[in-house]
Amino acid sequence: MLLAGKVAVVTGAGGGIGREVATAMAKAGAKVVVNDIGASVTGAGGDDTPGRQTVQLIEQGGGEAVLDTHSVADWDGAQAIVQTALERFGRIDVVVNNAGILRDVIFHKMSPEDWLSVIGVHLNGSFFVSRAAAPHFREQGSGAFVHMTSTSGLIGNVGQANYSAAKLGMTALSKSIALDMVRFGVRSNCISPFAWSRMIGAIPTDTPEQKARVAKLQQMTPDKIASMAVFLASDAAKDVTGQIFAVRNNEIFLMGQSRPLRGLQREGGWTAEAIAEHAMPALRASFYPLDRSADVFSWDPV
Repeated sequence: MLLAGKVAVVTGAGGGIGREVATAMAKAGAKVVVNDIGASVTGAGGDDTPGRQTVQLIEQGGGEAVLDTHSVADWDGAQAIVQTALERFGRIDVVVNNAGILRDVIFHKMSPEDWLSVIGVHLNGSFFVSRAAAPHFREQGSGAFVHMTSTSGLIGNVGQANYSAAKLGMTALSKSIALDMVRFGVRSNCISPFAWSRMIGAIPTDTPEQKARVAKLQQMTPDKIASMAVFLASDAAKDVTGQIFAVRNNEIFLMGQSRPLRGLQREGGWTAEAIAEHAMPALRASFYPLDRSADVFSWDPV
């Protein structure tokens, strides 16, 4: 019962990874606010049925949960989500920023709406909900944020400029939260999940490469992600903050963060010509290729 006595908010908990995280946290002793607006993968519509089903699963297992249907992409909605935790359970200890949508389009065809809607849910939503919880975490001297990022942002993928930008932005947000709030006993970490979910099911399968990628993802179930989320939310992770973990079936990876690879100095500074003649040839061997997530994680899940 790693989370006994704690209250957790899990956004996007109506299915997939969010549902598994919410039910796992309840099994670990937490009282859970199940946040889900019941929209489609693209963010359209709304139905409280998925969220209610998650609440029922938790209650059937002997846990406590309450449904919240406010949108994370709205500042007032985020405040209301946290208020639901306070009104129903009297406190808040954990925020899992999992809510998300997909609008996969090749960059030169991506509309402003495709961009803004994805950024709004993933990046703005993570900030809004985290910011709403932050004063309570600070006051009580404890709290844990868990943000769901993606190798689409950490490494790269085709046709996901909006999603990739949002997910990489979430890692920077998490690191900033970790730096700003460590003195209050507050932690912030990211999970990059590999798991079959409704959102992953929306990935195009128009090419043999895409079909192969999705086939691999179908082997990986969301419950493998939930264990890491429970750990990061618990006091067992009291010295773990500012980190990025990838979870792929039975594998756990600590992901790298940007650091200098190589450096050159030139007395008197660099001209454009000197950069072309000297700096780029010296640095080129350390260039990153235009690889995608599937190129880096090229072996079958273990």
